[in-house]
Amino acid sequence: MKIYTKTGDKGQTSLIGGTRVPKNHIRIEAYGTVDELNSWIGLLRDMIPDKNVISTLIEIQDRLFTIGSILATDPEKSKARGEQGRTMKLPELHPEDISKLEKEIDAIDAVVPPMKSFVLPGGHPIVSHCHIARCICRRAERCTIHLTEEFPVEEIVIQYLNRLSDYLFMLSRKLSQDLGAVEIPWKARV
Repeated sequence: MKIYTKTGDKGQTSLIGGTRVPKNHIRIEAYGTVDELNSWIGLLRDMIPDKNVISTLIEIQDRLFTIGSILATDPEKSKARGEQGRTMKLPELHPEDISKLEKEIDAIDAVVPPMKSFVLPGGHPIVSHCHIARCICRRAERCTIHLTEEFPVEEIVIQYLNRLSDYLFMLSRKLSQDLGAVEIPWKARV
């Protein structure tokens, strides 16, 4: 299979199920943002020495591919078909995926200082990359919510993205602590 098909040269692409949509369709924006997030998490993973965090990030990347396939599927097609006409089994998210993120958040919360104010993103390049991933995750969540205004999206997808952004924030705090970076509190100018 060639990497280029030339079928998208006129600004259209195919969803899983075969439906053609413009490349600027909100569905494409949603799963494209999830793909962007996945790449940033890969970069973040490459910078972190903690094997447990790396393992969690790899699992998150897998779930983001799952979300991408869910968002890339034509909702009008109940079953996506492959090239040979066989039904394809798409991956699914499970409530345990969200529970896992919540356990990770709680574990980090137990070892970092309590929050007393918002903190300015930064302090170390790894921490900054984590904040960038968090912001892209929030954008992926917003795009997915926007998609729900016209098309059904499983609620668990939005829940996962919401919890993932919380995890990425807490991970930034843990990384700050582990790396000896200073968290600068935001103080509103009055």
